[in-house]
Amino acid sequence: MKIGFDAKRALFNHRGLGNYSRDTIRIVAQSHPNDEILMFSPKSEPLIPFDYPKNCKIIAPSGIFGKSMPSLWRSSFMYKTINEMDVDVYHGLSHELPFGIEKTRVRKVLTMHDLIFVKYPQMFPYFDRKMYNIKYRHSCDAADHIIAVSERTKRDLMECWNIDESRISVVYQGCNPRYLNVVSEAEKAEVRRKYNLPEGFVFNIGAIEERKNQVRLIEAVARLKDVPLVIAGRKSKYQEELENAVMSADVRDRVFIVNNIETDDLPALYQSAAVFAFPSLFEGFGIPVLEALHSGLPVVAATGSCLEESGGPGSMYVNPKNVEEIADAINKVLCDSELREKMRVANAGHLDKFNDESIARQLNDIYKG
Repeated sequence: MKIGFDAKRALFNHRGLGNYSRDTIRIVAQSHPNDEILMFSPKSEPLIPFDYPKNCKIIAPSGIFGKSMPSLWRSSFMYKTINEMDVDVYHGLSHELPFGIEKTRVRKVLTMHDLIFVKYPQMFPYFDRKMYNIKYRHSCDAADHIIAVSERTKRDLMECWNIDESRISVVYQGCNPRYLNVVSEAEKAEVRRKYNLPEGFVFNIGAIEERKNQVRLIEAVARLKDVPLVIAGRKSKYQEELENAVMSADVRDRVFIVNNIETDDLPALYQSAAVFAFPSLFEGFGIPVLEALHSGLPVVAATGSCLEESGGPGSMYVNPKNVEEIADAINKVLCDSELREKMRVANAGHLDKFNDESIARQLNDIYKG
């Protein structure tokens, strides 16, 4: 069998969609060692280090037109290459299938992560919303089957776009095995020195943007005495709001905003923390929550979207718009060792939902139709 993937984000994206794409390709390739895995990409040289299995191959545009206009090739002409290469299954990993793929006989599978631009249109520029609506609606219409990364996303697809439930399966994201490895105390100390961080901090990682609700997290930690907070994410214009919140709350000595964290350092950072706080206003899944749980961290997360699915029964959930509630939950977890142990025990079997074998089995069933 030939399995094709949209590999743009696997090869060029540092954030959640890139992590999902890399882990999915890895899981499928390892569970199909005798099959050919084709990673369709607008460019042949990856930007992101990705040690993909040996049965994977990057397929990039070869002609003058494709090389000079790779984005247009990917969106509107790549389907011809998919068809010419006799791909059996093509999986769009991040909301998109190329225009024209509906003309092919390939089995078309699409992963939808969220409909945040529909639920929170004020957070997206007008042109982006229009573009997403055209591309993503087309992809859903063209797909033979749609994978939702959470029950929340499945409900949104049904309620917002009236997609029939029979066309949607929920397959949770996996988590890179690196987070299961126990990091030595010496390595953790070295990573903290590298970024000039304390130990035993409240940790938050993700995009630095309004939806992630980091301003309220800063305000919550400001209410706690001598508790450090580390926020990690790529710098954006919204970071100014975080820096203003730090100044207003007068917590410059214990709030650390760190940009450009190296991926290899993340396990040490998670394991250096005391609690993971993720009060995001809305998520399609929330992969950092899963990474935190794999790292052995207690989690305080937000109600209102899907984080109960990723965080499981052993995490604590708060109203993301209530600063006092966020602060109280973090304080309880930090101060109560018995509570932390209860949280760990309650989540003992939760992570089984996200192991490679379970995900590979579900994907294989969808690919076979």
